[in-house]
Amino acid sequence: MSRTIRVAVAGASGRMGQEVVKMVLSDPELTLVAAVDRSSRNLDAGRMVGREECGILLTNDLELTLVESKPDVMVDFTTPQSVVSNALLAIKHNVRPVIGTTGFTPEDIEELDRQCREQGIGGIIAPNFSIGAILMMKFAAQAAKYMPHVEIIEYHGDQKLDAPSGTSIKTAEMIAANRQELHQGNPKEEETIEGARGGLYSGFRIHSVRLPGVFAQQEVIFGGYGQTLKIRHDSYERAGYMPGVAIAVKKAMELTGIVYGFENFID
Repeated sequence: MSRTIRVAVAGASGRMGQEVVKMVLSDPELTLVAAVDRSSRNLDAGRMVGREECGILLTNDLELTLVESKPDVMVDFTTPQSVVSNALLAIKHNVRPVIGTTGFTPEDIEELDRQCREQGIGGIIAPNFSIGAILMMKFAAQAAKYMPHVEIIEYHGDQKLDAPSGTSIKTAEMIAANRQELHQGNPKEEETIEGARGGLYSGFRIHSVRLPGVFAQQEVIFGGYGQTLKIRHDSYERAGYMPGVAIAVKKAMELTGIVYGFENFID
């Protein structure tokens, strides 16, 4: 029997990080070897998530922890401000990054891909690990071939730092790949309040809602002659992302270079 995959979790005490810790501790194919969070240390990771002590204490020095614990994979759900430097550190130490944090530029992804290939390792960057959300994106991309008039509305809690969301941007990229750029609406349209029509991407609009009490939803609305089509996905809790994260950790061991988008693993 092959050995288990050694996993480090960056941002371990965050809300998503704690779900990742629980998932790793529950999966017989994975072994938690490190839990890193800048604001925490010396707390047992198992106790932190309401489980029995697992012997892995939280640390706050990512590079030192990677050197000492020698993980195969680092799962990162931190912040847009730290995720690129975290990923570069992981790759430097031959650790495969699996990243759910958003905020990457195309240039960031290219650089991480280059460095992974130089090291002969792979990694995954996914704006969304929810299998239902990936299906929503795929269905939207398919619909765009036949109904090119489209707008996206995404909803998140008011503490989300980036707008539009990484999921909506990835959805927009997939839609744009399946339709010619089309500037929708009346050419004489005028915004009387700036931003009322949302952000413009490849001729269509993305609208970001930020409210307390909201978790994560996205709706893609297509309009045609005498009809509309709405494709919507609703996430209600963070545990819903964990089956996808587990798949990504295992797939990362087979890759060379960075794969952007979890949809690449859903047929």
